[in-house]
Amino acid sequence: MSDARAADDWEVWWDARTAALEDVLGESDDVVGHAVIPFPLGVEAGGAADVLYFRKHVPGVVTVTADLIGNDDQIPNDLGNYELMICERDDAEWGAAFIARLAYFTLQARLNPGETMDVRPALPESSTLSAILLLDYARFTVRGRSAGLLLCLGITADELTACRQGRTADVESALKSSGVFPFTDLNRNSVVDPDRPW
Repeated sequence: MSDARAADDWEVWWDARTAALEDVLGESDDVVGHAVIPFPLGVEAGGAADVLYFRKHVPGVVTVTADLIGNDDQIPNDLGNYELMICERDDAEWGAAFIARLAYFTLQARLNPGETMDVRPALPESSTLSAILLLDYARFTVRGRSAGLLLCLGITADELTACRQGRTADVESALKSSGVFPFTDLNRNSVVDPDRPW
């Protein structure tokens, strides 16, 4: 494929992807979080995914990767081709940087809703979280391809333990009823009591 044709194809996917995301999350910011080293150059070179910011969907900031839907190297999950999403209550940049780097992992492994991932080494030292819970946030179609948003929701060690005991639905319900969902709050108390039977 010629460079001009590849650039045209990239732009077509960018526009279609952005439109689909805006249908779900509302208008994106005018500013795109472009990676210093572009995603196609690879993780070894220090590349990261670009991110889009949405401030009209929830009272906070929704950050979404913007390089995965339309990328044939991604291993599809139950949603199909998908982007990673994280919500924060303020303009903290931890979440954006985290999902921009995690995007490469989707080229190596299938990340499905309901799964957890221990991410303690990637968290700020002062954080009370220890993992992320991956949740199906939205499903849609982009250029005829099944696609979706995979929410990365920060969880505590007790919540991770409950998920590993087969109580993921209970944890998700508790996160929603306590007002945590869909936000990753780096310093919060657990919504599950490890001493209370379910």
